[in-house]
Amino acid sequence: MFHRRLFLAITGIVCTLVINAQQGKKIHFGSILIDTHNDIPSTAIDEGVSFDQSLKNKTHSDLQRMLAGGVDAQFFSIWCDGNKKNPNAWAWREIDTVIAWARRNPQQMVMATSVKEIRKAARRGQLASLLGVEGGHMIEDDMSKLIDFHKGGVRYMTLTWNNSTSWATSAFDEETKKDSLKHKGLTEFGKSVVKMMNQLGMLVDLSHVGEQTFWDVMKIVNKPVLVSHSCVHALCPHRRNLKDEQIKAIAQNGGVIHLNFYSGFVDPAFEARSDAFTAKHKIEMDSLLKINPEPYFMQVYLFNKYPDEVKALRPPMSMLLDHLDYIVKIAGVDHVGLGSDFDGVNSLPEGLNGVEDFPKITDELIKRGYSKKDIQKILGGNFLRIFAANGN
Repeated sequence: MFHRRLFLAITGIVCTLVINAQQGKKIHFGSILIDTHNDIPSTAIDEGVSFDQSLKNKTHSDLQRMLAGGVDAQFFSIWCDGNKKNPNAWAWREIDTVIAWARRNPQQMVMATSVKEIRKAARRGQLASLLGVEGGHMIEDDMSKLIDFHKGGVRYMTLTWNNSTSWATSAFDEETKKDSLKHKGLTEFGKSVVKMMNQLGMLVDLSHVGEQTFWDVMKIVNKPVLVSHSCVHALCPHRRNLKDEQIKAIAQNGGVIHLNFYSGFVDPAFEARSDAFTAKHKIEMDSLLKINPEPYFMQVYLFNKYPDEVKALRPPMSMLLDHLDYIVKIAGVDHVGLGSDFDGVNSLPEGLNGVEDFPKITDELIKRGYSKKDIQKILGGNFLRIFAANGN
């Protein structure tokens, strides 16, 4: 009798797991999944590869894996660091690269600039490909270049990257260069940039901006804002993450916060583990910094060289979902989405190795009790709402 009961119990557990897996797959691939931040354009150029090649074990992303992961719409990040000469020209190189990928693969990939075009692509099984400029330095203090970006298909701009512009201060600079900043927040030109973006229908992206810039923006925007790739400061007190007051203000504005998958924004203990790793390899690190002073590139090289050590640094995926739960708790389910930062980070939570792993997030949402309707909002519905509200 005992063995029969044990057999029935095990059978019941297995059946439940199978049903949940089937349910997760149905919800995931029946929803419109929109990722608001992926850095494959700059990564592909740096590595001399193309998004429409098979890049497994080389990058987080490629076209086939993105489709296999159920991604319906992807914002490709148009980015260069603040030290790049002629950043506007560099941005257009990346824009042209994304457009070239779409033209080579018309059955699987199409450029999009509106909700209607995203939905149409999803029905056809194509990847709706959108453009977001990461860093206001790429307009080179020239409003006409902002307008040209919009004409060229760009539908959001992150006001700053880690570097400040002459008209907006970044989170990095507001925290690390407090005494040397010429100004803090938005200048009058910065305010005119935000107003022009609202007028054009280009989403104002508040990831990377300093707190003063954030609050200056919130005083003047007249459309819902975007936070394309950030997490929660209360759970991980990093300057790139949002404090409770900011999260509530975004909800009041009608905006959406899209979660960044980077381990350092998810897990407050990651930075200490990462620092211990780099200290262990200090001689190599110092040599690399002489070649390129940007720490990110040094970290990418070392992380690629010592994969077994890096694996031990990763937090569990559950910690990423804790950030989502937190936003839902204080702002509501209408104000959270996904902005992976794939191919722009060197460490991700366990189980998230690339774009093919998006279905795991849907499975976790089901386990946490989210309804089908709420999951569809998180995966893409919330973004579609603010995209439409901005006139797209």
